Amino acid sequence: MYTIPGHHHVSMLTKHAPSNNQFYQNVLGLRRVKKTVNQDDPSMYHLFYGDLTGSAGTELSFFEMPMVGKTVRGTNAITRIGLLVPSLESLTFWKKRFEQLNVHHGEITKYAGRDALHFEDPEGLRMILINNNGEGVPSSWAPWDESVVEEKHRILGIGTVEITVRSLDKIASLLTDTFGYTEVSRSEQEAIYQSIPGKSFGEIVIKQEEGTPEKPGRGSVHHLAIRVNNDEELQYWDDAVRKRGFRSTGVIDRFYFKSLYFRESNGILFEIATDGPGFTADSTVEELGKALDLPPFLEGRRAEIEEKLTPID
Repeated sequence: MYTIPGHHHVSMLTKHAPSNNQFYQNVLGLRRVKKTVNQDDPSMYHLFYGDLTGSAGTELSFFEMPMVGKTVRGTNAITRIGLLVPSLESLTFWKKRFEQLNVHHGEITKYAGRDALHFEDPEGLRMILINNNGEGVPSSWAPWDESVVEEKHRILGIGTVEITVRSLDKIASLLTDTFGYTEVSRSEQEAIYQSIPGKSFGEIVIKQEEGTPEKPGRGSVHHLAIRVNNDEELQYWDDAVRKRGFRSTGVIDRFYFKSLYFRESNGILFEIATDGPGFTADSTVEELGKALDLPPFLEGRRAEIEEKLTPID
């Protein structure tokens, strides 16, 4: 049986790509590794931020939807995204940085057993900086030396992802019985699962909460993508998802990776995505994220697509 090596990316909604671009590059110090469009609706930007090459497990992606409304928070939604930083000292650095740059944030506290600092991006996306405390990270993660943040405090990649649902049991069964996650802790209203025991880069916190489902808008999370190594593993998981009774999209070639999508019983959208070929499929490492990159099937529409997009930089 195959195992899940961690998170691949998390995708969100933004109302305004230029301000989103400014925050994630100039405040959080991430690299914009790909400026492209939503392949299903090329009228909107799809921006990716991450490490040097946008390695799987470091990618935060945003669909720009200028007409999107405000998020009405509720249950049955992905509710927080954790980002790993090197140390407790890093959390102190980031708290001061957020104070200087007027970023909404809390105090240094604990989250899922680790030192943490809660904050929000300008559109209210709830995030947490988490002390990685010297734990190992995937060998593919590579720092971006041109970050505005000094190396010893830079964001490493994605950590704990929080999901709030009406039925904890249903999603718990999916994670453990189908995907092989380990249950680290469990109470009546909350549980923690790890794809690799002891590693936060594949960790999911599930909270049970009754109420109205979230109404997505700007600053909401669209889906969580989990990693697989290659096409063979992706096909294996497609079969596993279908056998469990979920409706899979089947494998889709996204050019930078191949993936499939399905919704679990609470309505949470999961993507399963391959590591490769990666964002250097149509760009050198040095030029990543600078130009508008389009997958080959959209290249013939470049003039039409560019005409409808508002420049970001």
